[in-house]
Amino acid sequence: MRLQLSIKAELENVTNLEPAEKDFEFFFQVKCNSCNEVHPKFVSLNRIEERDVSGGKGSTAHFVWKCGLCKRESSAKFEGTPITPYNPENAEFAPLLVLECRGLEFIGFDPRGIWKCVGTKGTVFSEAELVDGEWNDYDEKAAQPVGISDFDSRWDRA
Repeated sequence: MRLQLSIKAELENVTNLEPAEKDFEFFFQVKCNSCNEVHPKFVSLNRIEERDVSGGKGSTAHFVWKCGLCKRESSAKFEGTPITPYNPENAEFAPLLVLECRGLEFIGFDPRGIWKCVGTKGTVFSEAELVDGEWNDYDEKAAQPVGISDFDSRWDRA
C-alpha cells in the first residue's frame, strides 16, 4: 500500500518548508495491519539507511518492524521521488512524501528535527527546529519576523 504524508502549517514570511538534510529522521506512529496493534512509541526512519527484509531474497526497506503482539514482520520504503517543499495555498494540506508500506501503516507524524525554509528576501533558515509544531525567528535582510505555526499532518492512500 502506498501512503502519502501531507502537511500544512501557517508560514509567516517564509516559503519552501522542508527537512534540512537528506538524512532527516522522520518520526512516525505505526500500526500493524494484521492485528491493528499500534506501537506505543513513535519510530524513526530516514531516506538513507536501509535494512534487509527477512525472506525478501535480497530486498531492503528503510523500516523493518516486527509487531510486538502478533510477531509479524512488516516493512516500509520511501519512494525515490524527492521531497516536495511545502508552499501553502491558504494553509491547505500539500504532499510531502510517499512510502510503500507492506503489512503496516503509518498513522501519525511528529515533525521534530531540523527543517529549512526561505524568507521573502531569499534568506535561508537552515536550522528551523520545530518545537511543538512551532518555530520563530527574525529575518534581518527583510527586517521582519518569520515563523511556522499550527503544523499539522495527515496520511492518505497514494
